[in-house]
Amino acid sequence: MDKKELRKQIRAAKKAVPFCDKCTYSVPIMQQVETLPQFQQASIVLLYWSMEDEVQTHDFVNRWYQQKKLLLPCVDGDDLRLRQYTGAECMTEGEQFGIGEPTGEEFTDLERVDLIIVPGVAFDRRRNRMGRGRGFYDRLLKSTPNAYKVGVGFDFQLVESVPVEPFDVPMDKVVVGGEPPLVL
Repeated sequence: MDKKELRKQIRAAKKAVPFCDKCTYSVPIMQQVETLPQFQQASIVLLYWSMEDEVQTHDFVNRWYQQKKLLLPCVDGDDLRLRQYTGAECMTEGEQFGIGEPTGEEFTDLERVDLIIVPGVAFDRRRNRMGRGRGFYDRLLKSTPNAYKVGVGFDFQLVESVPVEPFDVPMDKVVVGGEPPLVL
């Protein structure tokens, strides 16, 4: 299946799941992430402020931002800029997609990022990830060479095979929903 068709299939699956269920399914996924040694040892963690159709991260961010330096991406043209999350009052609606973005100073020392928690449209058992198609994360992941990369998704986002391009960056680990969540 090509990327366009796979994105369409996953989009339909996401629409079929009510938001309240996505919130419920997100809890054990993010709890599993918390148990990873790479998360426990990380000082600087890059993650994302979730959109309605993604594994929900708002509670996770608010639970951890005072114990670890949490960075969130801000869309700037075709790139992601990173800023530290310092609490709900630091957030503003992003211009391009309406996603919450922190307003503080840009974080540019990408080599210091220990862990990245990455959303995706689809993942496979070889830990390949397919995003929404703009390449935001692939470009960012290439510029964070020391970071351990963890993809997160719902169980229906785990597919047999993700079409891979030379520029795609595989995950070091993938956590997908289920009881208990599946860790690849």
